[in-house]
Amino acid sequence: MKGLIQRVSEASVNVDGSVVGKINRGILLLLGVEKGDSQQEADRLLKKVLSYRIFDDESGKMNLSLMDAGGALLIVSQFTLVADTKKGLRPGFSSGATPVDGLKLYDYFVAQAKDLHPKVETGCYGADMKVSLINDGPVTFLLEC
Repeated sequence: MKGLIQRVSEASVNVDGSVVGKINRGILLLLGVEKGDSQQEADRLLKKVLSYRIFDDESGKMNLSLMDAGGALLIVSQFTLVADTKKGLRPGFSSGATPVDGLKLYDYFVAQAKDLHPKVETGCYGADMKVSLINDGPVTFLLEC
């Protein structure tokens, strides 16, 4: 399971001309599910996302987590994040979870996130999404579990 987190001042997801998820200050999480991923990996990644210290404290140091900073979380499924790009000029997707398994783990991740954090928005799994963001920093990290 991979999560690309971006500290944002705002972010939104649009599907078929409608905004389906929108946040102000917080984290945009692009979530990739691989074959063999389990709820345990999802729990570990979620804990890391919520606790990763990427927000500035009063001294301007990245010392605060999303929870500490009171920011929002926008979760967007992104199967291309788990692509194999080591060889050739075309990505390989054989390591990605099947759409059915990916959806189950994505839904589990979102449900757990909503239980643990008061400000959670999402995209639409499997949809053609248009994601807009203002990356604050820019600050971007790839988290793997």
